Amino acid sequence: MARYLSPEWVASFDAALGALDLTDAVAAAAAGSVAAADGTFSVAQVVTGVPGGTGEAADEVRVVLTVADGRARLALDPGHERAGTATIALTYADALAMARGELDPADALAAGRVRVRGDLAALVAGQDVLAAASARLGGGLAGLTDTAAGDSAAGDTAAAPPPD
Repeated sequence: MARYLSPEWVASFDAALGALDLTDAVAAAAAGSVAAADGTFSVAQVVTGVPGGTGEAADEVRVVLTVADGRARLALDPGHERAGTATIALTYADALAMARGELDPADALAAGRVRVRGDLAALVAGQDVLAAASARLGGGLAGLTDTAAGDSAAGDTAAAPPPD
């Protein structure tokens, strides 16, 4: 499998998401957020310390999950061109641990390992939609591998919090 958050991984995950009708999951997830109540919202994730990055910020990747019309899409956003209803910032190690289900997002937030801007309820709605998508994909993110980072990034969860 492609390295987590690489362009190939994002494209593959987006293709899998795009094939799913998540209308029911979106409606249920959006019920708790005024900003997401119409079923249209986006969550940006800024991840620092990404191995193998390119460009000016070689170690930063920004992806945006966009939910609309009962569908979810994931895209790279290196130019920060897409606004998010909520934005989450965290380290690569923590993002990978959350994607694998090894780190609870609420615990990471409480510990200061995650920074959130915008509508927290929209962030929760995005997590709920991704959980529903993962369940429908049959295991979803549980099998992610990260050959580029090895054990050092996966074990470095005590890193300094991401920048604001």
